[in-house]
Amino acid sequence: MDAHLRAGSAIYNAGYYHAAHDAWEEYWMGLSAGPDKDFLQGLIQFTAAVYHTTNDNWLGARKLADTSQEYLDGLGERYRGVDLSTVRYHLRALERDPERVGSAPPPQIEHDGRPVGLDDLDFEATGVAATVLAEDLEYDEGVFERGVEYARRDLEDGNQTSPFVSLVLDFVRESQGTGEGDSDVDHRDIIAQRLGEHVDRRRSREADVDGLF
Repeated sequence: MDAHLRAGSAIYNAGYYHAAHDAWEEYWMGLSAGPDKDFLQGLIQFTAAVYHTTNDNWLGARKLADTSQEYLDGLGERYRGVDLSTVRYHLRALERDPERVGSAPPPQIEHDGRPVGLDDLDFEATGVAATVLAEDLEYDEGVFERGVEYARRDLEDGNQTSPFVSLVLDFVRESQGTGEGDSDVDHRDIIAQRLGEHVDRRRSREADVDGLF
């Protein structure tokens, strides 16, 4: 769970409120009923409530603030390293007065005592974040899924200089601090293009090898 948890938290903290739930939802869907599933459902609805405030959907924000608290109820001040006290405080305030509270920046999600950023993630969490952000930012998600797969293979083989590893890391780190509606894409277009070229070359080489047998 840790990779998905940290990836979603970092995506949210970078301002991609709508995209954050995708990092959690994939893992959440495979869980049986219990505190872990309630925890992730609560975070999913928390980020959705925050996202509604960016669209002035005050009714939607209030409803999700209410149901999010229900899912997080009984999980303590901290669960799996996440500070829930700040999250609950914001949800209570958002439920009472969504328009006033929603006009201010929402709190960061803290994991292990500090807000986690996209540039704080290890590669496993970065791989999760890369595919989520690629879909949200309307890049070719399939290219990123394949690029992350190749990067993992290279790391397993001890190839620390793999272009797949560096390009996936660069794409995610370039997304730090841009957030919802920001038109500044930095160098992400170039990074995505280069990743696609490397993916095509790798697939061609694999196809050539397969053709020998």
